[in-house]
Amino acid sequence: METKEVFHRITDWLTSSGVSFRTLHHEATLTSEESARVRGEDISIGGKALVLKVGEVFHLFVMSAAKKLDSKALRKYFKVKKVRFASREELLELTGLVPGCVPPFGKPILDFDLFVDVSIRENNRIAFNAGSLTDSVVMTTEDYFKIANAEIITFTK
Repeated sequence: METKEVFHRITDWLTSSGVSFRTLHHEATLTSEESARVRGEDISIGGKALVLKVGEVFHLFVMSAAKKLDSKALRKYFKVKKVRFASREELLELTGLVPGCVPPFGKPILDFDLFVDVSIRENNRIAFNAGSLTDSVVMTTEDYFKIANAEIITFTK
């Protein structure tokens, strides 16, 4: 899947869902810190999307970019022994995307069950790279939760 195709699928879906959002085209960003800087937002607003293999299944997890992943909490929640990041190759195969541009949406954008950390609720908006290292979306967290169809759990520290 082309990264621009993912960006357009996201913006078309958000528009058809009737939620407000703004887009921002910017220099390529590889880290959450760089993304926050070009967006002019605090790092905590950033929604970091991670594809993780939990036991034998890949899932999508979204957390505040200001937090750290607590893999022990995920192992306990899912009752599995192992949690790991998708490799670059697995991520490309599963999503057509490279690290840093995975959007915080499962179905219908990406074919994953979606789990969102409670840290996302601490802010009134969420900003994220939208299938591209050079395109971001900013929207209210209220609208995000309205359409994301996510299970909300705690997996950060």
